[in-house]
Amino acid sequence: MTLPIAPPSLPLSDEDPFSAELLDEPAPFHERLRDAGEVVFLERYGVYAMGRYATVHAALTDWQQFISSAGVGVSNFRKEQPWRPPSLLLEADPPAHNAPRASLAKILSPRSLRAYVPIWEAAAERHVEELLADAVDGVLEIDAVPTITEAFPLRVFPDAVGLERDGREHLLPYGDFVFNAFGPHNFLVEAGSVGVSEHAAWIARQCERDRLDPTGIGASVWAAADRGDITEQQAPLIIRSILTAGVDTTIHALSAVLHAVANAPNQWAALRAEPSLARRAFDEAIRLESPVQTFFRTANGDVRIGGTVVPDGQKILMFLGSANRDPRHWDHPDDFDLGRDPSGHVGFGMGIHQCVGQHVARLEATALLKALAARVRAIEPAGPIRRHLNNTLHATASLPLRLALA
Repeated sequence: MTLPIAPPSLPLSDEDPFSAELLDEPAPFHERLRDAGEVVFLERYGVYAMGRYATVHAALTDWQQFISSAGVGVSNFRKEQPWRPPSLLLEADPPAHNAPRASLAKILSPRSLRAYVPIWEAAAERHVEELLADAVDGVLEIDAVPTITEAFPLRVFPDAVGLERDGREHLLPYGDFVFNAFGPHNFLVEAGSVGVSEHAAWIARQCERDRLDPTGIGASVWAAADRGDITEQQAPLIIRSILTAGVDTTIHALSAVLHAVANAPNQWAALRAEPSLARRAFDEAIRLESPVQTFFRTANGDVRIGGTVVPDGQKILMFLGSANRDPRHWDHPDDFDLGRDPSGHVGFGMGIHQCVGQHVARLEATALLKALAARVRAIEPAGPIRRHLNNTLHATASLPLRLALA
């Protein structure tokens, strides 16, 4: 395939943001990208890239010129990803996007999720109590990924959706592969392709009406179809989107916040003193670490960005993680600071495609952080963090922590 050629005078980069090295630690590359200009041409992939906050934010909120319906990955999903249907939320634009988005936004609104708050708070308290039962002399050393950041979402979220118990082990590898597939067909996609058909088949079965608990979120989506808010054909695709994006992202965001407070003990002390800061802590960690690092858009017509014109149909790679640490917008962007208002971060996207499940993630995180703050006096690193490489996610494989009980 012949790659597009960069226009004259446009800053060029021959670096590979999907290499193992840059996926493991993207911040230095992001700094070089921001310093190079508003728009940079990535020669390896023939795509236009943006890393500054103002430019990324503007693109995310302009769905007419920066469309999602050609796929939010580097390739056109219709041609190269036959194993999954397109997302009616991420990979659609108005008017096709409107009804699915409106229906799910209502189902996942803070008001609709209120009933889950006491359930998740009780589950978080139980989870923390069970975890800390293994402490010796008031200290517990753990790998927080399997014991907390994976275990808690997998304890509460599938139940809330209404999934059957058997087969839930398919959720993580399926989500991991979907996020990898938004990037190029590299070593990560090759490794994840083994077994993806089996994972996808299980996910598809869970989206069927008769598989779902009648009191869960999935059943609410089917109820929307019964009311005529969406079609019966759209209902299983919407539930698939919930299952695809509702687990991995929350897991890695929880890892981000625990990693952040472990390395900023004064901020953990502040959260313990004022537990209402739990939600801000979660959003500040998402700003700092950006579990979702990148998404693509496609130029709809010739689109002018500053002094650059991106030709019609060309792919544009938005670096959310770079935007969230842009010193042109944030003071001391590499600091985890609960005195900051992080609400403008683009870690959940912006505009009509902003993450519709963000309220679920915040409620899960708030419940867990408050439960930990009530029982844990200090959180410290007990070893180096180890990243799980993914083409889209800034993910964590291992997070050794030392917890000192209150």
